Amino acid sequence: MATNPLAPDWLGLPDDANALARGLWPATLLRAPEGELVIGGVPASALAAEFGTPLYVVDETDARARAATLREAFEAEFARIGTTVHIYYAGKAFLSTEVARWMLAEGLNIDICSGGELAVALAAGTPPHRLGFHGNNKSLTEIDDACRLGVGTIVIDSPVEISRVAEAAARHGARQTVRLRVNSGVHAHTHDFLATAHEDQKFGVALEDAPALVARIRAEPSLRFLGLHCHIGSQIFGADGFAESASRLLAVHADLLAGGPVPEMNLGGGFGIAYTSADTPTPIRELAARLADIVAAECAARGIPVPVVAFEPGRAIIGPAGVTLYEVGTTKAVNLGGNTRLYVSVDGGMSDNARPALYGADYTVRLANRSSQTDPVLVRVAGKHCESGDIVVDADYLPGDVAPGDLVMVAATGAYCWSLSNNYNFVGRPAVVAVAGGIPRMLVRGETVADLLARDTGFSPAADPADTRPKSPKSPKSPKEPAR
Repeated sequence: MATNPLAPDWLGLPDDANALARGLWPATLLRAPEGELVIGGVPASALAAEFGTPLYVVDETDARARAATLREAFEAEFARIGTTVHIYYAGKAFLSTEVARWMLAEGLNIDICSGGELAVALAAGTPPHRLGFHGNNKSLTEIDDACRLGVGTIVIDSPVEISRVAEAAARHGARQTVRLRVNSGVHAHTHDFLATAHEDQKFGVALEDAPALVARIRAEPSLRFLGLHCHIGSQIFGADGFAESASRLLAVHADLLAGGPVPEMNLGGGFGIAYTSADTPTPIRELAARLADIVAAECAARGIPVPVVAFEPGRAIIGPAGVTLYEVGTTKAVNLGGNTRLYVSVDGGMSDNARPALYGADYTVRLANRSSQTDPVLVRVAGKHCESGDIVVDADYLPGDVAPGDLVMVAATGAYCWSLSNNYNFVGRPAVVAVAGGIPRMLVRGETVADLLARDTGFSPAADPADTRPKSPKSPKSPKEPAR
């Protein structure tokens, strides 16, 4: 059987459309002998029956193992060059109280970007000194709260924040530790909207402005300068971008040592993961070794001590540990010049995964409630929303008998899916469920229409909104009515 000409060049025709490519799926995911996908010991159909679809599912064992492996790898490699390393979990990838507790238990700190993320981290029991606070437009209230609570580090993102943080710290009788975010000028090889260290963008300050701004920070009695921070982008493969960024930062770091201590340097995160079989991310242990060698060599060349180094991974930890489960509603074959693409429409879409619409992101999909020996066909998994760009998986192969009522599972949705979710078309955001040892448990409750109407000031709660909605029969192949 030949590859469909409508398929992108990177997508090969699979020998088996039921197969699970290594590196794309959570560690505990397997296809049971009868054909169903099982994650964390829980069958896909059982998850759909209990919690409904769409449903975010996080493999707790996998997420925690990735966090521990990453921390241990970086600690070992940077100990080899005579320094220590601090790992912050980038909460923006996905943050809930339980996930924060997992990260803390595995020895990571937490990176936050808003007052809401601060509240979640604190509700999880995170000690404030284990938090790093980012953001290009932190409000006065957020800054005040961070200083009052004793947040470990605040990342200064613009000149005006120096006085704002200094005044808030002084008001609370504190000496606030800060980093200065700089743009190294290194362009990560990624989507323009994901590259965050080039000059024409909202984050950070120009590297050449750093010495004057650090002098201002050091002149404030209520501030303690910790070091420079740079984040070159997201979904980055290889170490070359980090190497160049580290070299440029360390050149300025060396000059700053003449004016006082610079105990740390933060190289950010952005380590890439595999979303499709064409993606080849650098293994974490290899990446840790490369980055340690780079920092050691650059420091030796400048004759300066190796500083403590910090990193902020998020996607690399939680991304591959998560999947999204959908129910198929309709299928529709579209003929294009003699070639056919099968549109498979599911009960979610850009409200639960905005990345394809935002970045043109690619994903991998598999039939979840069964396997099939039917020949594979090229599919495009579409959402239910009123946008032609509402695509969940742009191109992949599924068995040709995929049908309404089937369950499908999309890989690597643990990062930037729930956190970017929305209520487009008045659709509630799905629940998030963790699985481990055959037991599922709710991390975040899904939203109902009643939840959404509760914010509508024109709605009278005297009438049950469910009574006003038209009823439609469920497909015989569908799981029971969603609990959310």
